[in-house]
Amino acid sequence: MVQVYFHCSNTEGTLIDRSGTAVASLTEARDRAAQIMHSMIYTPGAEDWRDWVIHVSGSDGEEIFDLPFTAMLGKPH
Repeated sequence: MVQVYFHCSNTEGTLIDRSGTAVASLTEARDRAAQIMHSMIYTPGAEDWRDWVIHVSGSDGEEIFDLPFTAMLGKPH
């Protein structure tokens, strides 16, 4: 198990994950990132999530991968 952090950002700023989550694999980290994105997108509000990105980093601060919210939302027509 490794501790990974899921920071979200857009051009306006960054939401920092201070607690992180223990995961056993990259697949588990990607699934957790998708869960976080889903939760944020479906929380009632006026935010347009299309320009947001989730950055998955290790405990050393090194980015492992990033995933744009458009992967779940699609691009506007």
